[in-house]
Amino acid sequence: MHHHGGMTQLGPFSLSNVWTWSPDWVFLLGGLVLLGLYAAGMVRLYRRGDRWPIGRAVGWAAGVATMLLVTCTGLNDYGMVLFSAHMIQHMVLSMLTPILLLLGAPITLALRALRPAGKGRPRGPRELLVALLHSRYMRIVSHAAFTIPMFIASLYGVYFTPLFDFLMQYRLGHIFMMVHFLLTGLAFFWPIMGVDPGPHRPGHVMRIIELFMGMPFHAFFGVAVMMAGHPLVTTFTVEGAPPGTNLLEDQKLAGGITWAFGEIPTAIVLIALVYQWMGSEQRQARRRDRSEERTGDAELEAYNAYLASLHKRDRRPGSAPAAPATPVAGATPAAEAG
Repeated sequence: MHHHGGMTQLGPFSLSNVWTWSPDWVFLLGGLVLLGLYAAGMVRLYRRGDRWPIGRAVGWAAGVATMLLVTCTGLNDYGMVLFSAHMIQHMVLSMLTPILLLLGAPITLALRALRPAGKGRPRGPRELLVALLHSRYMRIVSHAAFTIPMFIASLYGVYFTPLFDFLMQYRLGHIFMMVHFLLTGLAFFWPIMGVDPGPHRPGHVMRIIELFMGMPFHAFFGVAVMMAGHPLVTTFTVEGAPPGTNLLEDQKLAGGITWAFGEIPTAIVLIALVYQWMGSEQRQARRRDRSEERTGDAELEAYNAYLASLHKRDRRPGSAPAAPATPVAGATPAAEAG
């Protein structure tokens, strides 16, 4: 149920009032589908005997959970009548949910779980996904020159123009706006998180720079909303708001929420980046070790084969029986047996 224009008065904006079940069916069904598909992918991998990191599944589930928390609770009802409540929704959907979903590495899971189409068959979902990832469209949409302005525009363009008031008149407009916040967040953080394959894989330093290029605009927007001396949007009125709401105070709170929230994703992303960085260093070290082991083993096998051939030659009839050569188990051949 969505209340407009003071039909039903909401109680004061408090945790107990927000913490009520009020599903927005588009997001509820969307979230369940996302969880179901992910689980199906994991099951297929496990059946095949492949491991999938549990941490990724936790990240994905947490991402879906944060989305449902802001769209299927009382917060969604307050988001219709209070700027501050709406801003919490916007921040979570554009900056927290996307990061958690991306930590779930859904594209990697999809590429591993979808079976390749057989020879002579039409292209299957896996081929389409690969084609999409390699498409020019994806190269543009995931490029920093597109994602950073888009991320900034979804703040300034929505609230400092009549767009917000226009979209908020319609239920579909509201849903569209929420989905847009989620998608711009995903596009912005996708190259930065770098868990999943994508057209742009900047190095770790570049990713940190990209992250910090977006954040000052975000912080400045929050401050601008806090400083504004008049209501920026006309959607939120005293009639619709809970009794005793001061619209300007609430708008200041909305700006404060925006400003403060920028720190949360920055911290999560930086921690994730440092982990990935360390992981990639370790992987390279492991790769070096592995190649050394491989060449070492090859030498060892060659040596054992050589001993076996000596052994065979010695066993030819008419020659004195030699002491049986035992294969050496060490990693490097010792003195050559003459």
